[in-house]
Formats: sequence, C-alpha cells, structure tokens
Amino acid sequence: MTSYTDIYGDQDAQIEEGSMSFLDHLDELRKRLIRVAMFVMAAFVVCWIFSDIIYGFLQVPVQAALFRAKQSTGVELAGAAVTPLSDYMNREVDFLFPTDAKILDAVIQTGANIRCKVQPGPDGLPILVTASPVVVNNGIVIPEGYEIPHELYAANNMLLSPERRLVVGTVQGAFNLYIKVSFYAAIFFGVPFILVQIWGFVAPGLYPHEKKYALPVILMATIFFLLGAAFAYYIAFPRAADFLLGVAAGDKTHFRPLVTADEYFDLIITIMLGLGVVFEIPTITFFTARLGLVSPRMLLKIWRYAVIAIFILAAILSPTTDVPNLLVFAAPMLILYFLSVGIAWIFHRKRRTEQEYQALERKDDR
Repeated sequence: MTSYTDIYGDQDAQIEEGSMSFLDHLDELRKRLIRVAMFVMAAFVVCWIFSDIIYGFLQVPVQAALFRAKQSTGVELAGAAVTPLSDYMNREVDFLFPTDAKILDAVIQTGANIRCKVQPGPDGLPILVTASPVVVNNGIVIPEGYEIPHELYAANNMLLSPERRLVVGTVQGAFNLYIKVSFYAAIFFGVPFILVQIWGFVAPGLYPHEKKYALPVILMATIFFLLGAAFAYYIAFPRAADFLLGVAAGDKTHFRPLVTADEYFDLIITIMLGLGVVFEIPTITFFTARLGLVSPRMLLKIWRYAVIAIFILAAILSPTTDVPNLLVFAAPMLILYFLSVGIAWIFHRKRRTEQEYQALERKDDR
C-alpha cells in the first residue's frame, strides 16, 4: 500500500519531523476540507442524475409502513374485521353502516347490513354501490348501482387508497428535495474518501509504524458505517414508522396520516447517518486499542456509564417515545460496545515510540 509520505510528498517530510506549527495544521486542515468539498461536489453531480432512483429507494420503508397501516384500518364489512376497501375491488361485500344515515328518504340505522359492490370511482378510488335493489323501511327501494354516501367511508377510503406517493407542500418542494437527496447521497458515497482525508490529517501525530493501521481502520470504518445505515434502513426505521403510523391511523383515532416527503427524508437521513456513526464504535476501539489508549479493563470499568450514555443516545435517535423502539436503537449499541471490549482485549498493546518499536523488531529478527 502506498505510504502517506509517497502520496503527499515533501510537505510530509516536515510533518514527520514534528515541525508543523499551529498555522501549518490549520493550512493542512483547509486543504483536506477543500478536497472533501470538491469530491462531494463531483459526487453530487452524479447523484443528481440518479436522484429519482435514490429517492425511490429511500421511500420504500415508509411506503411499506403506510401500506401496513392501511391494512390495519378500513371499511367495516359484515363477517370480517375492519378491512381495506381496495382489497375488494370489483367484488361484492356486506357493508355495515357505522352510523345512522339517510339514503333517499329512508333512514338506515347504525349496524344495518346492505349488499354492495366495490368499484372504482371517477377519481380511481374505490366506492361502494348497491349490488341489487334494496327495500328499506316504508317500502322505499334503493335501486341497484346507487352509490353509498361517500362520507360514511371517505376517511378510510382515502387512507386505503393504492396511491402511496408522499406529499410535497410547495411548488418548489420536489426540486428542493432532490437537491437534498443528491447532497446527502454524495456524502454517503463519499464516506471512504472522507475517511482517507481524516486519516491524512490525523496521521502526522502518529509514529511511522502506527500509520500502517490506515488500511484496516479505513476498511473497518467504511464497513461498519454501511452496516449502521443498513440497520437503520431495514430494521430501526420500519419499526419506528409502524409505531408512529399505527398511532395516527389506528381504528380509535380520527386522523389520516399525511406524510410529507421533506419531513420523511429528514427523519430517515438523520437515523441512517446517526446509526452509521454509532456503528463506528468497534473501529474507534480497534484504533485506540492499537495505540494503547484504550484497554479492555478500562471499557469494563466504565460500562455502567456507557450503558446510560447509549440509552440517552438511543432516545435522541429514536423518533418515538415507546420502550420497544428505544430498545431497537439501544440493543445494537450495547452489542457493539461489548464487542468492542473483545476487540480491545485482542488488539490492545502498550504504545511504543518509534525507537522502542524498532528495537523490538530487531530483537524479534534475532
């Protein structure tokens, strides 16, 4: 692997000698930040081209959660639980009136059962029409094909609509959203390059033999960041979305969830990036253990404080206030922490100066 000195030339010879001043460090930081900004800008252009595909991928969890919420509510049909109306398109069902209603000149009481047919309305949403003539009190006949008043099932019907696209609240909302999608996607895909730049800035403070940890540290950091983002996307966020939408769309509520694309994107990106950073615990432990800064005994000594900190962080990252979802966020952090104890136990070593390291290498050669 190409060494840090080979990459950055003569300036790093000065760095190796430890002669960089405070201003030199600031100048080095500025150069690193410029490189990161240029890379993110280039990645942004590429991500903008595929922004629709990227957002399509990101909205899958909330679409699935909305569909599950829709399946839990619906129009009351005789002989069935509360059922999605769209599941019975072009089929006959027994509709139970949820309240007293006036049909033509007849008053139909709550709980009355009328045979209806589900068919698409003018706007494509399912509607209920009588499947055959119905004779009600006072001999009044409701003819076949008569549409049941929409307000009797309008809220649930809208909730159960197959249309699950998210909402943008302003004219420029979609454009602004795709800008944000492209920007955060560029940062996400640029993580390996950003880690290389972070390492390049930190490396001057390390001994030459410690700089050999560059490859494993960068690989571990990238892999664990991706694992954290994947955990957020496939496990943490779907559980949280199910809970939140379940509260909003439950049978005992009077609400219809209106999920805006912008708010949803901010939420899922916060969770994915947050858990991606949290999953770096093993990488940080590996690096600091190899430098002799962290030992397994130290991690075990402070485990109680670490558990408290983990639950506080989980409460910050979790968008809900219920205990089960809090545990969904806290459990992987706890596992990673105690995994880090094992990593520190395996890789911990006393930090040595370059002279001590060379002397030990010569001794081992003998």
